[in-house]
Amino acid sequence: MDLRKHSAYDDDKNHSSNWRGVFSITLCVFTLIASEFMPVSLLSPIAMDLEITEGTAGQGMTISGICAVLTSLCIRRLAGKMNRKYLLLLLTALMGISALIVAMAPNFSIYMLGRALIGVVIGGFWSMSVATAVRLVHISQVPRALAVFNGGNALATVVAAPLGSYLSSVTSWRGAFLSLVPIAVVTFIWQWISLPSMKAGAHQAASGSGLRRLLGDRSVAIGMGAAGIFLWGNLPYSPIFARTSN
Repeated sequence: MDLRKHSAYDDDKNHSSNWRGVFSITLCVFTLIASEFMPVSLLSPIAMDLEITEGTAGQGMTISGICAVLTSLCIRRLAGKMNRKYLLLLLTALMGISALIVAMAPNFSIYMLGRALIGVVIGGFWSMSVATAVRLVHISQVPRALAVFNGGNALATVVAAPLGSYLSSVTSWRGAFLSLVPIAVVTFIWQWISLPSMKAGAHQAASGSGLRRLLGDRSVAIGMGAAGIFLWGNLPYSPIFARTSN
C-alpha cells in the first residue's frame, strides 16, 4: 500500500508547525517551574514574615506537589469538551493569580492557597504537554517540541532558587513572587496570539472510567507505590527537611 495516496498521510504531511505556540508554552513552563522552586531559597524570610517555622513554610512546596498530582489525574474529566486553547489560557491566568496571592499573603493560610493554585496549574500543563505538542507541530517534530518544553523546565530548575534569593535581597521575598506576575501576563498574551483553536475530541471528553481502570491496575499501583517509597527515602536529603530538623 502506498502511504502517499492515503488521505491521513497527506493531512499529516501538509500540517504546518506552529513553533510560536511551542515557545509560548515553553515560557509558561519556565515560569511555572520557577514559581514551584523559588520558595526553596526563600524559606527563612517567608517564615519570619508570616511568623511560622521554616519547616511550616516548606509545606507550601508539599501542597503544590499534591495538587499537581491530583490535577494531572483529573484534568480531562474536569475540562470535558473545553477548547484546549482556552484551558491553557485559564491555567496561565491562574499562574499569575497564584503568584499575586503568594506575594500579597497576609497569613499562612492565604500563602498555602496560592501555593495550591500553582500546583493545579503545574498538573494541568504537564498532563496536556504531549497532546498539545501533537496539535502544534508535525508528528515528526513532536520529540523536538517536547525537548523545547523540557529545556524550559531544566532552565527554571537551575535558576529559580538563586534568582529568588537575589530578588529577595534586592526587594523582598514578596517582590520575588511579584516579579512572576508580569511574565505571566506576557505569556498569556503570547499564547492568546500564537495558539490555534484546539477543540477537544470525543476521546478527550470521556469520563474518568479510564482513570479508574488505570489506578485499579496492579502493576500501576506497584509502580506508584515504589515511586512514593523512593521519594520518601530521599526526603531526609532535601533542603526543606534539613532546615526543619535543625
